[in-house]
Amino acid sequence: METVLPSSFLPVIQLSITPVILLSGVSGLLITLTNRLGRVVDRTRALARDSQGATGEGQRHIERQLEIMWQRAKLIRLAVMFAGSSMLLSCLLVMVIFLDATMHREFALELVAVFISSVVLLIASLAVFLRDIHVSLRALRLEVERARSAQRGSS
Repeated sequence: METVLPSSFLPVIQLSITPVILLSGVSGLLITLTNRLGRVVDRTRALARDSQGATGEGQRHIERQLEIMWQRAKLIRLAVMFAGSSMLLSCLLVMVIFLDATMHREFALELVAVFISSVVLLIASLAVFLRDIHVSLRALRLEVERARSAQRGSS
């Protein structure tokens, strides 16, 4: 077995920077997603408490809000799974890059497949994240409509 000099790994380390940058960017997205999930959970708990004493139109409003919160929680969970899978594949990509260098075997097809898969999962996560934003605006619209009808009722 031939000895591998540390300086010969410099190009390999440089090549592995791209997936590491991808990891860094996706970690920021994961922080955002988990914060959003935490807010959804907190809002859902508050709505569930409020629903216990509500009746009539108030109860229907809370039920619609709870349905939206459940839909958002499922969307955010899916986005987190996609982003986490993208990160996992980025880590795998770094490992394949180093295996390629140490085993002196061409893993070109595997490298491309893992990188494309990681980026596709990132795109999917962002698409689901955008869908969550759209759904969250539906909940906000319900609140605005309720506030307006309450103003009209009191005038």
